[in-house]
Parts: sequence; structure tokens; C-alpha cells
Amino acid sequence: LVGSEMCIRDRYLYPGGRQDPEILALEKASSDDFFMERIEGIPSPPQGMVFTEIRADIHIQDVKYEPDVPVHIWIDPGYAEAYACEIVQVVNDQIRVIDEIYERDLVTDEMIDIAQSRPWWRDAKFGVIDIAGYQHQAMAAPAERWLERTGIYFDSQKIRINDGTERLKSFLKTDPVDQKEPRIVFNPQCKGILSEFGIQPNPFDGQTRAYRWKMDRDGNIVGESPQDQYNHGVKAIIYGLINRYGYGYVTGSNTIKVRRW
Repeated sequence: LVGSEMCIRDRYLYPGGRQDPEILALEKASSDDFFMERIEGIPSPPQGMVFTEIRADIHIQDVKYEPDVPVHIWIDPGYAEAYACEIVQVVNDQIRVIDEIYERDLVTDEMIDIAQSRPWWRDAKFGVIDIAGYQHQAMAAPAERWLERTGIYFDSQKIRINDGTERLKSFLKTDPVDQKEPRIVFNPQCKGILSEFGIQPNPFDGQTRAYRWKMDRDGNIVGESPQDQYNHGVKAIIYGLINRYGYGYVTGSNTIKVRRW
């Protein structure tokens, strides 16, 4: 009954519903955490999360594999913690993470077997992998094994983690007034990377194991880089975004060199 009364009240106060100008103005003026928790009733991510920009109501969409559209495989071979393969299609310049292979304690050949069994495999064309994927271990490096078995070359480069994080945040950013589609969306079945964002529990043990900043006892962020764990799906996406779009801004220096004529 209370819920029904609240709905009637809200429709009276905000006749435009979710798209009412006053609601949109409040959304633009508030932080995402405040708006989601106080206005929409969606719990805020746990404290210390690296990515607070992701919104379950915006960035999680039922995007599915579209035949004849090239498929990109973006990989961070985290081995014991998580070997993450994020499966991407780019449609209307929107990054759609349509599927994911997120496993633990599997070797590259087993990951390839899983990939080749998926419906999207016939359109798999491009790959990006962590630069560590070219480092030799007891057997062939992961990138070389993918190339040998699938014929797909996996591009790679060294990524500055904080700059890469900022690039992903730029794709997550939305404008509630313009109501444009977000630049990146995730299928709800991509439970590994969604657990790293703090939206779903870890698929291996059901616990909350999200990508976080280092925190002191008082809840303050310590250091300039996040903890390097529970981030393999996130890093795979970062590698792919940087490879395809670059950093998007001037990095690596406090000064900008100007050619004088």
C-alpha cells in the first residue's frame, strides 16, 4: 500500500516520470551514488570502489551477438585469480560486451576450446591481450598459442594503469539530459567483470570481491594506484579501449611541447 501511495505521489509531483525535467536536473546536479541511493533506491557500490560511474540501470543491457558483425576478443590472462576474455562487438560506435569467458585454473588451450564452442566464434576477427600474454612460461605464451590455434593475431602494448582506468571511466560517463546511449554496455551474463565493478558477487565463491582502492582503517584512500586484484575483466576492457581509441588526452608529461616557427 505504501508503495502504491508513493507511486501516486511521485506521479503527481513529477508528471514526466523518470524523464521529468526536475528529476533530470536533480540527476545532473547530484553524484551518481547520491542519486541512485536517495532518489532511485538503488544501493551504492561498496566503499573504496575504483569504478563508481557504472550504473546497473544504464550500463547493463541485454545486448546479444549480432551475426556478421566482427567480434573482438580482449584478454587479460590472470591465471589463478581469473583468466578473463571479454567478447566485444562495436555497433554504431558503441562498445557492446556481449559475452565473457571468465575462468580460474584453466590453461590457454582450454580457454580456446570454450571460445570456439560459442555461437559468435565464426565472426571472431580481432584480439587484444595484456603485454604479459607474450611472455614465455613453461609452454608457449598465451598470445602465441591463440595465434597458432586460431589464426587471430592479438595486439598488445604496455598500459599505464591509472590512465587506462580514466579511459574506461570516460566510456562509462553519461549525460542524463541528452539521454544518449552509453558508449559501453554489458550483457548481464558477464558476471566476472560485473563482480569486479561491485554489481554482482564473485562467480567463483559468491563473495563481494570488487576492484578497490587501498584503504586505511578510517576509510581513506591510500596511495595513487588501486589494489592489483579482482580486475582482470576490467583490465581486458581497458586494453581493448586503448588499442582501439587511444588514451583520448595528453598523458605522460606535465608540459605540452609546442613547436615554434
